[in-house]
Amino acid sequence: MRKVILPNGLTVILEKKPLKTVTIEIAVKAGSNNEDPKKGGVAHFVEHMLSEGTEKRTANQIVNEIESKGGEINAATTHDRTFYYVKIPKKHFNIALDVLSDIIQNPIFDNKIIEKERQVILSEVDLVMDEPIFYQWFFFLKTLYKKHPTKNPIYGSRETVSKLSREDLVEFYNKYYIPNNMIISIVGDVKVVIPKIKKYFKFKKKNLPKTKIIIEPKQLKSKQKIERRPINQSYLILGYKTVPRSHKDSYVLDVIKSILGRGQSGKLFNEIRTKRGLGYDVGVEHQPSIDYGFFAIHVSTDKKNISKVKSIILTEIKKLQNITSKELKEAKTFLEGEFILNSEDSQKLANQLNFWQIIKNAEEFTKYISKIKKVSLNDIKKVVNKYFKNYTLTIIQQK
Repeated sequence: MRKVILPNGLTVILEKKPLKTVTIEIAVKAGSNNEDPKKGGVAHFVEHMLSEGTEKRTANQIVNEIESKGGEINAATTHDRTFYYVKIPKKHFNIALDVLSDIIQNPIFDNKIIEKERQVILSEVDLVMDEPIFYQWFFFLKTLYKKHPTKNPIYGSRETVSKLSREDLVEFYNKYYIPNNMIISIVGDVKVVIPKIKKYFKFKKKNLPKTKIIIEPKQLKSKQKIERRPINQSYLILGYKTVPRSHKDSYVLDVIKSILGRGQSGKLFNEIRTKRGLGYDVGVEHQPSIDYGFFAIHVSTDKKNISKVKSIILTEIKKLQNITSKELKEAKTFLEGEFILNSEDSQKLANQLNFWQIIKNAEEFTKYISKIKKVSLNDIKKVVNKYFKNYTLTIIQQK
């Protein structure tokens, strides 16, 4: 891996792999957590608009230039970053660079297109809010956090999205879409990369936006919140506030996630679905990020099974105090295998390199497995005692 910071502040990460394809991913260090709450959804709206036309390309031309070569182009907004990528046969590397550099540097924010795209985003908001399988996460996060902006939905709300103006979008774009606030990761077997990056990405460095430090209060007791809807299935999430990725305990929490929730062999899947048939969807999420982290178990089940499922989850968390060396070894081996498999996918690898560079530096990605291997049985006990005391439980159930 090679990392270069260009004179304009743009960070370039190069990962040479003997592939017939190349992935270019551009990450902007700004997501929904950087928004004014009154302008919720602006980061996501800007992401949409960058694919909706530049000074020299229409929306259709942008996707056609990539897809006509057999490539794929996409983008996404998270709580703390926004990213855009192209994966394409490596002989079309220059075309991918040209298209990505164009949409990043030259969006037009046409008023007619803004109004058209607003309707698309409002439909997306409705979908997320209507579908319990998506809405459950918004419901959980807004209950888990009191102050941290992760409690706000990435997509915004109908109210905020309806009020966003062209000026709001341009202001957010101008503030955060600057080279010294962005990273480009390139994974593949391509040559003369840095001169090409300099050729295509000519925008100028600006002052970095100030970062607000939000102190999230500790949770001193467990809490439960129920929402009733006209549905047949019930959805529950039980989780805890934890730590950002830069904290050493985040690696221990990854191992715990592997013990409880890896595929169909994790303890919770086995106890809830395989042994008892109490639900179809059983999973564990651990999301450590820049300045926040959470750990959560989610289950969809029948209303009558909710208390039983909750009891099983809390029992399995308690049992973590007594896991065996064999179980710990299996959990680590799973994470190592998952890491290798994800590294074989150039888009996932580019995404991870950008993520780690935002957290601290991309080199930390290469140290991940060595840190996982250091996790001990005592580390598991300490982390369980430290973070898994006061839970937040959210339930969406039948009226």
